[in-house]
Amino acid sequence: MSLKKKLNLRNLGYSMIKVKKRKILLLPGDGIGPEVIAEVKKIINWLNKYRSLDFEIDEDLVGGAAYDKHGTPITDEVFYKALESEAVILGAVGGPKWDNLDFSKKPERALLKLRKELKLFANLRPAICFKQLVDASSLKPEIVSGLDIMIVRELTGGIYFGEPRGIKPIDNGERKGINTHTYTTSEITRVARIAFDLAKKRSNKVTSCEKSNVMEAGQLWKEEVQELHEKEYKDVELSHMLADNCAMQLLRNPKQFDVIVTDNLFGDMLSDQASMLTGSLGLLPSASLGAKNKDGEMRAMYEPIHGSAPDIAGKGVANPIASILSFAMALKYSLDLDSEADSLEKAVQAVLNDGLRTKDILSEGMKETSTSAMGDAIISKLQ
Repeated sequence: MSLKKKLNLRNLGYSMIKVKKRKILLLPGDGIGPEVIAEVKKIINWLNKYRSLDFEIDEDLVGGAAYDKHGTPITDEVFYKALESEAVILGAVGGPKWDNLDFSKKPERALLKLRKELKLFANLRPAICFKQLVDASSLKPEIVSGLDIMIVRELTGGIYFGEPRGIKPIDNGERKGINTHTYTTSEITRVARIAFDLAKKRSNKVTSCEKSNVMEAGQLWKEEVQELHEKEYKDVELSHMLADNCAMQLLRNPKQFDVIVTDNLFGDMLSDQASMLTGSLGLLPSASLGAKNKDGEMRAMYEPIHGSAPDIAGKGVANPIASILSFAMALKYSLDLDSEADSLEKAVQAVLNDGLRTKDILSEGMKETSTSAMGDAIISKLQ
């Protein structure tokens, strides 16, 4: 099944904000971010030239790169560019170079600010095992073949945003680190509603994950999801699972899941784990969705789910497929170009069929290729 079918947000009653100019904001970020976003930029330029499209590309700094130049991980100017753009494509942020910065200055704060201020409350992360890459998974082929999971992660609440937070001295000369895990009814139900709506377009099954056995916020999560199910989604199969058990089950029997909905912290971890079932973090895109306005429109940001991978940055071995497929999602959901998105997805499949692989997904009998060569090969397959 194509990503179009898996993430057809218009079928869920959502549409994207329309602006006068087709502005695309590229935020490469740190580490391998500039390398993978460079391949997206090549595709945009190809579409402008050979499909007579009118994308206006803007590119700016974010994360550690922005801090190095401006002393802040995101400037107000870049934030306002994001507000005015029809699509925002992010690379990756962070790295050990900036580990010792004050927390407010860390590269990751830029990502958190974009999510918070653009009101991007739901992160959709598919975990799909491409048939050409079954052998790239660390699990047995019979466990991952045909894998198709959608993880819906709450994105603007929970322990990443809760107050109070910080590090402070205490009486005995030690220091205490404080983070607050908090959720409200509305924060839970709006993301759960997206999960239920997605499930109705897939296999009609939702698994809600929390730690209700030890956390009051987890107990609230479970109760609110259950209440929403009973009121509005009785036709969807719902089960509840503790997050640590879900992590184990993803390795034991991942195909038992269809849609998993969970909070910010657990979603961060479980989605990374699920993605590795497919063979590589470098394969999978994501969409971060915002609240609808009175006209039923919403904002969205697209990004690969992998991190900045500073250990391989600059070596030309990063996998650009996740970033390219993130742009394909933007073509569908922000730019109303379904045909171009389908062509791009098919081009990725064609290159994989040809046996081209970046280092992270290389297996016996396949041909290793570089980041830029992978991008060029995908462009060559565009119809």
